[in-house]
Amino acid sequence: MTAAGPPAPVRIVLVTAPSETVALNLARTLVGEALAACVNVVPGLRSVYRWQGAVEEAEEVLLLLKTRADTVDTLRQRVETLHPYEVPEFVVLPIEGGLDAYLSWIRSEVSPP
Repeated sequence: MTAAGPPAPVRIVLVTAPSETVALNLARTLVGEALAACVNVVPGLRSVYRWQGAVEEAEEVLLLLKTRADTVDTLRQRVETLHPYEVPEFVVLPIEGGLDAYLSWIRSEVSPP
């Protein structure tokens, strides 16, 4: 009998989208493919950023994806493939703590690579 190793670390990934329709399509696909356990879709974001030398401003929708650390690379590749932006936002944040049952649920819903 082998001892189980430590639980897989979990991550939150931030992605922005140009509309709620695009955000929901991304969320449904990524959860459906078991790359994220849950995606919160947060409308009403206003972004100000520099792009190709000019200051731009746009309405966006924020996605908060919950996933396993060992799935982040596959998730990134899928977001790059599906996303309409030339350079989509993809920022990975560690989760330092949380409700054990919730973190276990994330681990169980995401397929490891």
